[in-house]
Amino acid sequence: MGQIVPHATLPAQAPTGALAAAGDAHQVLTFTLGGELFAIGILNVKEIIEYGQVTEIPMMPGFIRGVINLRGAVVPVIDLSARFGGAQSTVGKRTCIVIVEAPTGEDGLRHDIGVVVDAVSEVLDIPAGDVEPPPAFGARLRTDFIAGMGRVAGRFVIILDAAKVLSVDELALLSSLDGAPAQASHATHDA
Repeated sequence: MGQIVPHATLPAQAPTGALAAAGDAHQVLTFTLGGELFAIGILNVKEIIEYGQVTEIPMMPGFIRGVINLRGAVVPVIDLSARFGGAQSTVGKRTCIVIVEAPTGEDGLRHDIGVVVDAVSEVLDIPAGDVEPPPAFGARLRTDFIAGMGRVAGRFVIILDAAKVLSVDELALLSSLDGAPAQASHATHDA
């Protein structure tokens, strides 16, 4: 695969659910994370940018790397490896940020979120017949994060459910829970 072009914009299309209707091919963007191959529906992906200046935000959980300035907009950046319960990703030459549109709740609004990945691989069309339901157990991440398991070239690709992995409501709740003990400890030291 060639070098990733900064601010490579993908074609704008109407967002859909985690997977297309039965019988359709699932077009996904594949990427590596901790040596595993993952995918996310291409309709959720807005663009791919090189990993650059990420501004850290104090008192955020470890899976929130910080924010970036994306053409004047403040975009939060999530470290998927840490979000899945592992260590933070190590930034390398191929590390990039995938800008994903995530639903912000029941109001139907969408919010841009940056996702740190080790490397972007390619866009694939996975036939519906090659997509299995998420495993009931044994996965190293929450099964509700998995939209399906795609078979590609004899191996499985974990297709993520962007709405669950990047749930703005859940991320906000986790941030407030993670920040609460720190705020409480500061309050006791100030007294």
